[in-house]
Amino acid sequence: MEYSQHDDHNNYSLTRFESMLKTNNVLFFDSNEFENIIHHYLENAKIALAKKAIKMALEQHPSSVNLQLFLVEIYVLESKFDDADQLLDKLYELEPSNEEIYIQKANVLSKQDKHEQAIQTLKIALEISGTPEDDADLYSLIGMEHLFLDEFDNARTYFTKCLELDLTDYSALYNIIYCFDFMDKNEDAINFLNRYLDSNPYCEVAWHQLGKQYFAIKSYKKALAAFDFAIISDDTFVGAYLEKGKVLEKQKRYPEAIENYKITLALEEPTSFALLRIGHCHEKLGQSDLALQYFTKTVHEDPLLDKAWIAITKFYTKKKNYQKALFYINKAINIDSENVVYWKLYAQINHRLMFYEEAEHGYKRSLELGNYEVDTWLSRADILIKLGEYEAAIYSLLQAAEFYPENAEIEYRLAGLYYTTLQTDKGRYHLKNALCLNAEYSFIIDELFPKLKNRTTLTDIIIKSKNPSN
Repeated sequence: MEYSQHDDHNNYSLTRFESMLKTNNVLFFDSNEFENIIHHYLENAKIALAKKAIKMALEQHPSSVNLQLFLVEIYVLESKFDDADQLLDKLYELEPSNEEIYIQKANVLSKQDKHEQAIQTLKIALEISGTPEDDADLYSLIGMEHLFLDEFDNARTYFTKCLELDLTDYSALYNIIYCFDFMDKNEDAINFLNRYLDSNPYCEVAWHQLGKQYFAIKSYKKALAAFDFAIISDDTFVGAYLEKGKVLEKQKRYPEAIENYKITLALEEPTSFALLRIGHCHEKLGQSDLALQYFTKTVHEDPLLDKAWIAITKFYTKKKNYQKALFYINKAINIDSENVVYWKLYAQINHRLMFYEEAEHGYKRSLELGNYEVDTWLSRADILIKLGEYEAAIYSLLQAAEFYPENAEIEYRLAGLYYTTLQTDKGRYHLKNALCLNAEYSFIIDELFPKLKNRTTLTDIIIKSKNPSN
């Protein structure tokens, strides 16, 4: 039986047990009391206390199969699968028709990625299951094992069986929709949800999920209707207001979107998502002061939300207030120095402010963190060229060429760098590559390497490429 804080007897048992631990007095508890105590500790992730309770329980009730099954759970948590298996084999000899033994055996198999064996074991448990409630739990467990195997149709079948036994099993409903989503079957999900709503027309969760499916296929009018029905079913359903706001944004109905987002702020503690979306809506309406106010509220509400820092940084960038933009992106980096988007913005802002060394550092960090977009490579190389760091620029561009082997912009820069450093043969090689790829981009040489304009060997190659008949 599950432990409940509202059950006076169980609460008393827990208090007695914890008092006993403090005083070292040994008190007697019946097996049901121990089960409730252990279940409480496991539910609340108090593993050390659960282990103490199991040890004492087995000392007082050594033959209790249910208490020994708790010990199996501990073995599984500690990845002691051999110990779990041995104990389960022993318990099977005592009670071969105990479905919980099969459930725990399946759990052990699942933890070892033996999902097909776990499914077969759970099906045996299903054969000896005693109640529809137990059947529903087993269907759910089998469905999860199929999910582990990426067998989404099979998983959906078993979660549907759960829902047939209990229309209010929203966990099963969510899992069914997850399967449809993973297979990109929005229309099938819509048909399923409409059938479900025929039987359960006031289910706000189903209306909410239906709205999300319509949103995914850009059927915004139907999405709005679905979210409205979700709100009619439960006018405190925050998720429905948030999703309705998103649809209204897509339709450029920004004042109505703001209204729905604000309802969520009144229903519960402000969420960073709602505050951020309100800010974007005000920005779209040209209400800069209000937009900034909500962006600022967002970063105060959730300093770890990168979208908030990016929004406020881009807000100032659009206003060409680069000093303010730099101030906020520096604050963001101080909070999360591994965020590649922050470093890219940091580099771009410093670049505009002509703080070249800082900009180069930003582009370098972006690359180190995995931002391999071609413009990142090119921007860094251009700054290194401006700083006279020719060897570093060459090294960086050669790395870029591994990602973009036929990119004219990279080749022109390498050509210019090799001619500048008097490595004429390499310069000629890359220049010819660049001209073959795109002769129109030859202006890059003039812009980045103006001193090469008088280098006749270089200009002759360019002229001949553009006028092959001469």
